[in-house]
Amino acid sequence: MVDASSAARLRPDLSDMHPDDWVARWLPPAWGPYARLCRLDRPVGTWLTLLPALAALVQAADGWPTLWRVAVFSLGALLMRCVGCCFNDIFDRDFDHQVERTRFRPLTSGQISLRAALWFVLAQLLVCALLLFAINAPSRWLALLLVPLVILYPLCKRFTYWPQAVLGAAFNWGMLIAWTDTREALPWPALAMWVGAILWQIGYDAIYGYIDLRDDLRLGLKSVTMRFGDQGKPWISAMYGLTIVLWALAGWGMGMDAPYYVVLGVIAVHFVWQAGYFDVRHPERGLRLFRSNMQVGVLMVVAALAGTVLRPWL
Repeated sequence: MVDASSAARLRPDLSDMHPDDWVARWLPPAWGPYARLCRLDRPVGTWLTLLPALAALVQAADGWPTLWRVAVFSLGALLMRCVGCCFNDIFDRDFDHQVERTRFRPLTSGQISLRAALWFVLAQLLVCALLLFAINAPSRWLALLLVPLVILYPLCKRFTYWPQAVLGAAFNWGMLIAWTDTREALPWPALAMWVGAILWQIGYDAIYGYIDLRDDLRLGLKSVTMRFGDQGKPWISAMYGLTIVLWALAGWGMGMDAPYYVVLGVIAVHFVWQAGYFDVRHPERGLRLFRSNMQVGVLMVVAALAGTVLRPWL
């Protein structure tokens, strides 16, 4: 017979803060809470923001983008993801200490004061403002429109079951800016790629959300995970299926060559694996599945390169 203390030890630790990570080992103690506030200890989200934008840069350039654009968009992805995480923790600070996964985050656990967090996010926004001078005028307006989306997302959990749609739009906003900065236009294939990326994010964020489902129900917060409920597998499969359809249509509209569709097929197989491994009864699998989407992001870039850079040799 297993007692309560033994059961607690056997239960998976779902907290997303780990005291023995590189932040604790390498950064000064005073810096650690700020690094964790903007999720520098967990860079998966930054990669999931950057990689779709890099794929869009390749598609918009019809080949290799300039190193300058790659550098600007890389820094922009890092900063906007950091800003988004800060706003998320600022608005959710009264909820996070009641959620198993987020209970040790710096703001809700008292490692950082609200005033310090606000000054920190303001400093990041000022650096983001400097990046506006590195892109063209249409892209600057698009970049400014991103800020309300980033602020709105954490508030959406209070009134809609689809906050991940707002998150997906914000996370993948760099795809739109990549086109306007490269071509000063937003053709329909670019928009189709962006909408597909939003559906992809709804799918993988729903998987991740099952970790928090019990706590969200108790706190009255909403999410697509709550909307999907026990039907998570068919819903997530549908999101991934529509993603592939939209990315295939976009590839056709952009004149992508055959290798693009070969790599897209690999992405489809990966989605099938995710949907098959996912189980609403085992939410602890969500973290592994969430992280595996970095592979999808890399394959997006590979697909874009395969459909453009390889063209002269076909």
